[in-house]
Amino acid sequence: MRVALWFLGLFGVAVLLALFVSSNEGTITVFWRPHRVDLSLNMVVVLLGLLFLLVHLALKALDALFSLPGQARSWRVRHQEQAMHATLLEALSHFVAGRFLRARKAALEVLAREAALSGLGEGGAAAVRLRVMSFLLAAESSQALQDKTARDAHLQQALAQSASPGALGVREGLLLRAARWALEDHDAAAAQDWFGQLPSGVARRTLALRLRLKLARLTRQPGLALDTARLLVKHRAFTEVSGRGLVRALALENIQDARDTEQLQRVWHRLESTEQTMPEVACLAAERFLLLGGEQATALAWLLPVWERMLTVPDGLMPSQKISLVQVLETAFDSTVDSVWLARIEQAQMAQPGDAVLQYLAGVACLHLALWGKAQQLIKQALPRLHDHRLAARAWMMLADLAQRQGDAEHAAAAWQQAAQLALKQDD
Repeated sequence: MRVALWFLGLFGVAVLLALFVSSNEGTITVFWRPHRVDLSLNMVVVLLGLLFLLVHLALKALDALFSLPGQARSWRVRHQEQAMHATLLEALSHFVAGRFLRARKAALEVLAREAALSGLGEGGAAAVRLRVMSFLLAAESSQALQDKTARDAHLQQALAQSASPGALGVREGLLLRAARWALEDHDAAAAQDWFGQLPSGVARRTLALRLRLKLARLTRQPGLALDTARLLVKHRAFTEVSGRGLVRALALENIQDARDTEQLQRVWHRLESTEQTMPEVACLAAERFLLLGGEQATALAWLLPVWERMLTVPDGLMPSQKISLVQVLETAFDSTVDSVWLARIEQAQMAQPGDAVLQYLAGVACLHLALWGKAQQLIKQALPRLHDHRLAARAWMMLADLAQRQGDAEHAAAAWQQAAQLALKQDD
């Protein structure tokens, strides 16, 4: 449609020119003494058009002639930029391929080319970022080569360049890299110093939190490590399983570091409810609390959610977790057996008569209540089905003690022998 309109317009102009030329009888006389030249108006119009076209072509030719040096300069700059970018890609390729020496050499070549361009006044707006990234790539390669002197030198040059307005946002990455290198060198003081220079917003990023977690573990600050791990789990930095495992490990580390009952109680109250119901965490906390001389009631209160989970949720506890719970309860009953807990144990044992571990625990409770006959019966019934060597050894020891109380030296010696054999298997 557009082409058709152009043709219609062209034909219209041609018709108008034809009408104008055919009916134009005007003449122009030029007097140039002693001559006189008579020209038709049509000829004058044609000559003026040709003159305008000639002048235009001449100006275009002069402009092209005078622009040749600039074009040559632009071509040289473009060629240098292409070579510089190709060298940068080559440096990145070498780095990801593990050829760190070549990567550092290529990064330094990029810097040399960029310096040559800057000398020509053709650095461009991205020149500062390019220099910073080249210095960073050289520093990363030096870190991989364990050349710490070169790494620190390139890092300082990158930091100096990042102060320019054209490198906004790059400095944060440099600080994070420096903190990571310090952690790899196990230099906690340097890592802490780099973290102190990070803006508050950057410190909450996932990468920064990962590094802070490593720093907290390096400086043995389990409380800070646990808080950081919780933030990482909320940010979905780990899978659900790995995040739960990390939080559990850090919670156990916090409990292990407690030196008295007050400190352990503070650690326990800082734990979230989901962490307090973890079987390993609750069992270790209760065991540690009793070991430090804490009250039995507090330790049993910490164990109650795990006990209820074992009874109400099918396969709520793994066999190892169940055995740990029973061992902690056995430790708690050394002083006295709480009547409420005795009722709980009896109800659980009656509800699951085939559970050897619960039967063993009921026997332990009866033993501490001086119900020796019932204790002996329950432990004997549970013993053939106890697959854990520790519980089986403890069961034989209790049977030996009961036999001694009854004056049956022969059975006591046999029970002690069985307990010793199981203890040897446990050590193996």
